[in-house]
Amino acid sequence: MRYFCTYFDHHYSARGLALYQSLKRHCPEFKLWILCLDEPSHSELTRLNLPEVSLLTLDELERGDPALLGAKENRSRIEYYFTCTPSLPLFILRADPKVDLITYLDADLFFFSSVEPLFQEMEGKSIAIIAHRFTPAFRHCEWNGIFNVGWVSFRRDEHGLACLQWWRERCLEWCYDRIEENKFADQKYLDDWPTRFPNVVVLQHKGANLAPWNIGNYRISIRDGVILVDEQPLIFFHFHAFQRVAGWIYDTQLAKYRVIPSKVVVQEIYAPYIREVMLQAARLGYSKPLQNKRKKSDGLFRGFARLLKRQYLIVANGRVI
Repeated sequence: MRYFCTYFDHHYSARGLALYQSLKRHCPEFKLWILCLDEPSHSELTRLNLPEVSLLTLDELERGDPALLGAKENRSRIEYYFTCTPSLPLFILRADPKVDLITYLDADLFFFSSVEPLFQEMEGKSIAIIAHRFTPAFRHCEWNGIFNVGWVSFRRDEHGLACLQWWRERCLEWCYDRIEENKFADQKYLDDWPTRFPNVVVLQHKGANLAPWNIGNYRISIRDGVILVDEQPLIFFHFHAFQRVAGWIYDTQLAKYRVIPSKVVVQEIYAPYIREVMLQAARLGYSKPLQNKRKKSDGLFRGFARLLKRQYLIVANGRVI
């Protein structure tokens, strides 16, 4: 059994459900705790009554935790969400003694193949983190963290619990959406974990945490239906800042990192994610699933997308064009 946790508010519900559905496809036995950051997200997910999912509310997380409530008073909403990151897995470890290893996942991850290679890397380790792996041209972006808080794992042992408690205490002290004295939100605290704490593994699988900022490092191909990152299967992609701009136009964030996506990247990575998010949005009653009628302006937008190096993807007739 694999144990995961994540959090989101109703603005991210469709993406959170896409994450859940991708886990169902690629992790046969798991439990996922979802911290609902507002009442609408909790109501939506309660109505769906998802198998493998346990819901938590902010009230439950905050109950009996004056330190966390105190931090809520002096930071913005997104900063408070960041502050909650280490408190969530610690809460689960304290509440459920069956959990031997808990992994926090960002809600904008999407799985494409089995997670087991990552757990094999974690065998005998107490803490698992993963680097951003910026391309050489964007190595300077490590100012916001060498490691990415997209996947962070803690084992229920002396080292895992000590690290998680230390991270929580630091985030309670300072967790703001700015760089200050070598700190940035909940993320830059991870920079020295490989030397600060014993028994830390930095996950090396190339197919883990593929993202706009590092995809330029690799050759992306497909063989026998398996997406390959160089020669390793894509495990999960991090759709950070991916958003619908308007109607059926989506911003990939790839142009920001000077990436011109190949047909494989568009059709095998982005298209399935867009379809899943739109399907989950329809399930929540937010919009109709991929039923846009082709308009005369489609050709104009296709040219516009090419001009912008495919920063934007367009959905028409259920396809990404």
